Amino acid sequence: MAQFITAAEAVQKIENGATLATSGFVGGIIPEAVLKAIQASYMETGTPRDLNVVFAAGQGDGGERGLNHLGEEGLLRCIVGGHFNLTPRIGKLVMDNKVAAYNFPQGTISQWFRDIAGQRPGTITKVGLRTFVDPRLEGGKLNAQTTEDLVEVVNMKGEEWLWYKPLSLNVGIIRGTTADQDGNISMEEIGTGEALSIAAAVHACGGIVIAQVKKVAARGTLDPKDIKIPGVLVDYIVQSDTADHLMTWDHEFNPAFNGDLKVPVDSLPAMELTNRKIIARRCAMELIPDAVVNLGIGMPEGVSSIAAEEGVEGMVLTTEAGTIGGVPAGGGSFGAATNAHAIIDQPYQFDFYDGGGVDLAILGLAEADEHGNINVSKFKGRVAGCGGFINITQNSKKVIYCGTFTAGGLKESVRDGKL
Repeated sequence: MAQFITAAEAVQKIENGATLATSGFVGGIIPEAVLKAIQASYMETGTPRDLNVVFAAGQGDGGERGLNHLGEEGLLRCIVGGHFNLTPRIGKLVMDNKVAAYNFPQGTISQWFRDIAGQRPGTITKVGLRTFVDPRLEGGKLNAQTTEDLVEVVNMKGEEWLWYKPLSLNVGIIRGTTADQDGNISMEEIGTGEALSIAAAVHACGGIVIAQVKKVAARGTLDPKDIKIPGVLVDYIVQSDTADHLMTWDHEFNPAFNGDLKVPVDSLPAMELTNRKIIARRCAMELIPDAVVNLGIGMPEGVSSIAAEEGVEGMVLTTEAGTIGGVPAGGGSFGAATNAHAIIDQPYQFDFYDGGGVDLAILGLAEADEHGNINVSKFKGRVAGCGGFINITQNSKKVIYCGTFTAGGLKESVRDGKL
């Protein structure tokens, strides 16, 4: 039976050198209270230290929250992550060679958790072939401190595949909404992410699962259909304050993000007329009737706002976090969607993406060359990470990249209907 403890007490369960897996997508499903407690303990006592952390999506606010709490020199030894742009404190450790670090596709990491849970021999996929993740190029290694190969090329029936080798996970830090006294956990916020896969993976490895929740219910009072993490997978539960349990970075709670309320889409705020809106509208002109669409983080976020503002209908917009349908949110709420038709686990969303389910992907870029080669992962002295970019671009039927194509010095004005 799960034990109810404080965040500080939970941190004492984490041994030096442990390998952690954490849940979260931008600001959603982030176990903020536990991450803050890890930082506080390290700053006060020097423990836990030399941790290894594995995470799929970007988990931060671009400043101090989320995994940025772990960006203290000596606290981490190795990082395996999908997206770093929202965690600049961790990114600095990587660029300064203070930690070993790998960047793997976000979707593959979320599926990796699920494969570890089933004690399968890692994850075998074509995602990442002939990109920087391929060990014949860089193997996803981000700096000189990183030497071990975690991914290998294998040949099956004359075809090349990438084998992401299994890891042993000691601690899972996840977040739900409500836990009953037996540790069964419901998730009534923006979705479930990869929380179940992490809990099952850590349990299979003989580790401990720490779950942060907002509310505690009496034994037997939660509807079993609402349980997303069964208590048999949970060891410790931390009840947090609302301040450390926001639905997204932008919203304490928004009922339109979890299906509690359907709102008129014309009530959503329109974008300000800037280059971002102009580029997003040009992308929206490429929308295909009845298509399944993925919108990336950053500039592509505006496409959903344009579609809502102009009454474009017929296509289904999706995000990597698991939302299908509705109007995907942007900024600190990226990963949520207003009036979503469905919200599924992140690993299954990427099964859908990897299986060719996306008709059109609209994505941002950092660098492009005359041949159409695109870089989004590491540039100009910082690491951003590929996120779900590789899963999506390798398997979508059509891909559009958008950006201003300038690294600095852009001067512009929008007037008289022209840019």
